[in-house]
Amino acid sequence: MKGLKKIRLAAGTTAAICAALMTAVCGFSLTLPDAFTAEQGTAITIDSPLPVSEKPTTNGTVTLNLFGSVPVKEVTKNTMVRPRLIAGGQAFGIKLVTDGVMVVDMKKMSGVCPAIDAGLQVGDVIETVNGEAVYSNMRISELIRASGGDDCTIGFRRGGESLECTLTPVFSAGSYRAGMWVRDSSAGIGTMTFIDPDSGAFAGLGHSICDPDTREPLPLSQGTAAEVRIDGVTKSARGIPGQLLGEFDGGDIGKLTLNCEGGVYGVIDSLPENAQIYPLGFAHEVRKGDAYMIAQLDGGSPQRFNITIESVDSGGHDLIIRTDDSRLIEQAGGIVQGMSGSPIIQDGRLIGAVTHVFIDDPCGGYGIYAERMYKYAVGAAAD
Repeated sequence: MKGLKKIRLAAGTTAAICAALMTAVCGFSLTLPDAFTAEQGTAITIDSPLPVSEKPTTNGTVTLNLFGSVPVKEVTKNTMVRPRLIAGGQAFGIKLVTDGVMVVDMKKMSGVCPAIDAGLQVGDVIETVNGEAVYSNMRISELIRASGGDDCTIGFRRGGESLECTLTPVFSAGSYRAGMWVRDSSAGIGTMTFIDPDSGAFAGLGHSICDPDTREPLPLSQGTAAEVRIDGVTKSARGIPGQLLGEFDGGDIGKLTLNCEGGVYGVIDSLPENAQIYPLGFAHEVRKGDAYMIAQLDGGSPQRFNITIESVDSGGHDLIIRTDDSRLIEQAGGIVQGMSGSPIIQDGRLIGAVTHVFIDDPCGGYGIYAERMYKYAVGAAAD
């Protein structure tokens, strides 16, 4: 009987261990993407305390295994020649002209608002008035005034869908008006992340340029990257993000072709001299631990500042970073606005870019994978 009890106890213990292992495997599987990009001839690497290996399947995918034998997930593996990129770090000017004109506010006049009555909403992008394509707030105002109060057909875009409505202007303050505020352009300063020396494609900022009122990405019609002169920095403090101080200085250095959630992209006019080239780090190669960012704080050359990658693929963000670099903290209080796009280097590879600073903790912030930015840059160069 004692032997039977021992057998039952051992069986129960084994079952509990197997159940715990399966739970851990399932949880680990959920953290892994469905597809990986890797250099030709190399295996997928995972930043995990447990050993992960890959095994090809008969259908062209690979199975990721724990301890060489416990299957975790079947994924797609895409291979490519590893790109070599010119690291940025220098500040540059961004000038955008929108594709259409974005509605940023609406107000009533004499108790009515024609724009609201027509069904327009803040964030809509007006593309045509009475069939004429419009690219400036001035032209929209001219067409509304010239209507004489007659109905105007407004073509607009909302969430990627093309729509149309009828707007009836009202006479107010000496002319016919629509009761809406619109924005047609934007300008600012960001940081260059990298340049592809083969195509001239460049990436910067790491996040979209949004309208300050609607928080929606500005639809890009045309834009340019320009030279800027950095005069200094307003230091960050808890609750108050600092910023780079500078002004547009000189001519344009490239053309912008894309403004999206992953940053701004385009083609550079000429490659910089004495450029530092790094191989692209794929997302699966990024690990928690030491790294450095390249950023500009004054009119001199970009500098290296130590950071730590605290988290990877956490809470909907590619990277969470932190700096304890005494030079950066002393000069800027930590990360500041305008550093968005600063390239992140780890293990000799360009693996990401800074995107945002934590408002209540300027020594911390978010980052984006360079692999993601590279894919956007390739598409932007092809447009």
